[in-house]
Amino acid sequence: MRKFVAHRAKTLLKTTTSKSNSNYSSSSSKLARFFTSLNSPPSDTPPSMASDLSTPPVTVESLNPKVLKCEYAVRGEIVSLAQKLQQDLQANPGSHPFEEILYCNIGNPQSLGQQPITFFREVLALCDHPAILDKSETQGLFSADSIERAWQILDQIPGRATGAYSHSQGIKGLRDSIAAGIEARDGFPADPNDIFLTDGASPAVHMMMQLLIRSESDGIFCPIPQYPLYSASIALHGGTLVPYYLDEATGWGLEISELKKQLETARQKGITVRALVVINPGNPTGQVLAEENQRDIVEFCKKEGLVLLADEVYQENIYVPEKQFHSFKKVSRSMGYGDKDIPLVSFQSVSKGYYGECGKRGGYMEVTGFTPEVREQIYKVASVNLCSNISGQILASLVMSPPKVGDESYESYFSEKDGILQSLARRAKTLEDALNSLEGVTCNKAEGAMYLFPRIRLPNKAIKEAEAAKKAPDAYYATRLLNATGIVVVPGSGFGQVPGTWHFRCTILPQEEKIPAIVSRLTDFHKKFMDEFRD
Repeated sequence: MRKFVAHRAKTLLKTTTSKSNSNYSSSSSKLARFFTSLNSPPSDTPPSMASDLSTPPVTVESLNPKVLKCEYAVRGEIVSLAQKLQQDLQANPGSHPFEEILYCNIGNPQSLGQQPITFFREVLALCDHPAILDKSETQGLFSADSIERAWQILDQIPGRATGAYSHSQGIKGLRDSIAAGIEARDGFPADPNDIFLTDGASPAVHMMMQLLIRSESDGIFCPIPQYPLYSASIALHGGTLVPYYLDEATGWGLEISELKKQLETARQKGITVRALVVINPGNPTGQVLAEENQRDIVEFCKKEGLVLLADEVYQENIYVPEKQFHSFKKVSRSMGYGDKDIPLVSFQSVSKGYYGECGKRGGYMEVTGFTPEVREQIYKVASVNLCSNISGQILASLVMSPPKVGDESYESYFSEKDGILQSLARRAKTLEDALNSLEGVTCNKAEGAMYLFPRIRLPNKAIKEAEAAKKAPDAYYATRLLNATGIVVVPGSGFGQVPGTWHFRCTILPQEEKIPAIVSRLTDFHKKFMDEFRD
């Protein structure tokens, strides 16, 4: 094209010099028109094209509608407001009636002061910088078993490099450790080839939704209230959320009769329900399922041909002596169902439990009950993402194979673990009692997980004020609470709830010494709020 332009230009210039001066202006105008034409739309270009060039190539209206439909309340409007208030406090101390923002909106333990488990971090540090393993000073700085574990792990990593890609399912030796941990927990065999290591549990959930959802006619059973990851991932992958309501009156119980009713309703609408999501211990509701209830759920999935998606990331967070965690895999195997009898996917994460390593992004899913052909497709989807990060893989293996009795680190490890879990139990009980003491508020017992989900019965005047502000009543309450106290909670409307009821989710994660201040601020605010809008 450049040669063509240069040739045309030279030809026109020669023409102008060979003609008389009287023709000069005519030739010059031809030359000008030629160069102008290079920057002009072709003559057959629609008139509207030039004006369309001023429109941005990407607008909200032109985005994937599935993205626009997706919502994630845990990091939504309330959190954005909290971040602005925090900036105000930093720029202008004393500008608000509180000195700090207390983030009770998300399960992010270390951001609120929880310390990491020493053994886990020692092993990670040694794996990330193996050069120090040969230094004499290392023996005095690190425990002998953390040094030994680091060597074991490095021997399993290609090139002994945590910066290298791994197998798409994760490093085989780490999957061996995780499988051994699952077997020790459940008392039933676990196959490392069933384990897919992921960057936290969330990508594993997305992967399964991507595999199961074909169109809007495919539905996924989800508890209401639910963790917004599920509604968001179902929306992103173009499916339909089929709700089943937990019974608040029975401690957020999961009733099989409710599942049957909602399944029949969905089928009448032409929806093919593919899977059932169960979150145990519950998020945001904090209940721990009884083993008998789990058996009923397994039987329901078997009878109806549903994939059981078991979110078990809070399995270490049990706070009441009368409840115990049982994995759905353990329950199904104890019922006599084998590897090929029921499709089951179990999710685990390093972000929760007593470890709280959210930023390390480690987790896994254990996939059983699928045909080899389907397993190939699962592996294909995993391989598109190459692999999960190696630090997260290492942590996932450590969580499932921590120090044992007799190891040098065992006593300090157990002390750290027990201290965190006992403190969380005390915090849960303190906040539960405080919430139940408030006018119009009821809160079920926090049996597990990291949250409380109290119901708030708001005066009619407050509800009308919220409607005038174009907010859900619980979102209005949460906004007022934040502006008055600096406490960040998530409105129940972001998790789903029985129509006409209002809730909010509050974590139990602020450090124990800050809990009394949270209780005091919340109590004072609630009393003033109720007095302001009293009917």
